[in-house]
Amino acid sequence: MVRGRPLLDAPDKMNRLPRRFLPPDLWSFGRMTGCAVAAFMGFVPSALTAQRPALAMLDRLQPGQWEVRDRELAGGRTRLCIDNGRRLIQIRHMRDLCRSFTLQDTPDMVTVHYTCPGNGYGQTSIRFESAQLVQLETQGIAQSLPFNLRAEVRRLGPCPS
Repeated sequence: MVRGRPLLDAPDKMNRLPRRFLPPDLWSFGRMTGCAVAAFMGFVPSALTAQRPALAMLDRLQPGQWEVRDRELAGGRTRLCIDNGRRLIQIRHMRDLCRSFTLQDTPDMVTVHYTCPGNGYGQTSIRFESAQLVQLETQGIAQSLPFNLRAEVRRLGPCPS
């Protein structure tokens, strides 16, 4: 109770106080958006801070010819030419246009989930060891079949002409 009134009446009394400070047409607007403005102000400082580019770890990988060595399949090796490390994310969907969502993005590790309309999806984790060596794990569905690959990916040199 507040001054002999039930507690439910107290908010009405408190809501009348700011009316003296706001024009009548802004009172309802101010009351409805007060929480939204306060919540937004909490996000402004974080939005203004400088951040590194998304998936920057992959930009540290050198372009050229890379060898993908399957850790679970003896002799399972594939060579591919890439112009940047981001191409390794969709190693089973290289030619597809896919939507992606970054799950983890640190200086030494990225994990990305992607969906390729009409041709499946995948989730890839890439761990940085050097500009010429990464560890890759990817799994998903490609051409209606499941895949699961754990591989060491090593740069061999420039792409052949």
